[in-house]
Amino acid sequence: MKARGAVLTRRSAHQAPIADWTELRAEDPIEIIKHAQVVASGRVEEVSLSGNVLWIKAEGDEARRLFLKSDGVLVRRA
Repeated sequence: MKARGAVLTRRSAHQAPIADWTELRAEDPIEIIKHAQVVASGRVEEVSLSGNVLWIKAEGDEARRLFLKSDGVLVRRA
């Protein structure tokens, strides 16, 4: 018997969290997740060379936002 969640569908694989933020490129559409809730969405503006800091251009009238990996947020492609 396979463990639950062992097999990812294409859709869930697409929405799997991105562990290495340096894989992200400018203008990639993403969502920021914290405590299983989407707390922000937008497009990548910049990622630090270390991959620990991420700036996103928020959707709509929101200003750009900064996220730190050390804050425990997850990033997935939107």
